[in-house]
Amino acid sequence: MKLITEQINEVKYLVEKKEDGAKNIFIEGIFMQTEKENKNGRMYRKGIMENALNNFQSLISEKRALGELGHPPNPQINLNNVSHLITSLKFEGNDVIGRAKILDTPMGKIAKNFIEEGVRLGVSSRGLGSLKEVNGINEVQDDFHLATVDIVSDPSAPEAFVQGIMEGAEWVLANGVWKPVQIEQAQQLIKKTPQRDLNEVKLQLFEKFLNNIK
Repeated sequence: MKLITEQINEVKYLVEKKEDGAKNIFIEGIFMQTEKENKNGRMYRKGIMENALNNFQSLISEKRALGELGHPPNPQINLNNVSHLITSLKFEGNDVIGRAKILDTPMGKIAKNFIEEGVRLGVSSRGLGSLKEVNGINEVQDDFHLATVDIVSDPSAPEAFVQGIMEGAEWVLANGVWKPVQIEQAQQLIKKTPQRDLNEVKLQLFEKFLNNIK
């Protein structure tokens, strides 16, 4: 399956005061959309996204639906970069409305500072799935797995943001960990290559890698 990421331009900020005077900060808004072609030329059918959300609900109920600050290039959750806890994902029409609590982690504190200083933030969903081209649109298939929703800086100008470098790779689940197939294949090829041909093979692999991230 391929790593699939989608960005939404803007979310709202909510502040709730606790009894001790401290504040809880939340982000809320459209986290994902279905039944329409997005700027990446992809489309999610509502039924497929509903299945993905149903599977994701257990993470929400168990308070394990963590998201990161930034745009990671892989499906794993890096606890060092966690900034928020997703508390709700539900459909309103064809849109998925989400709500997430900003945590008091190092990355969460950075996100809070951004919000307090008026920085415009957005969200980016991160998942795994296969694609099928239908009438020129890449439709996400029913094997789609939602990994999380991350916080990103203003994604309204996508050309200014680095795309996930592993988005073109195929991912497989091995011993409970998602791994990119292309990297493993490259490592195996390097191990099998005679020393006299090693530099040439490494150059070919590097060129292939660059082509995949263009």
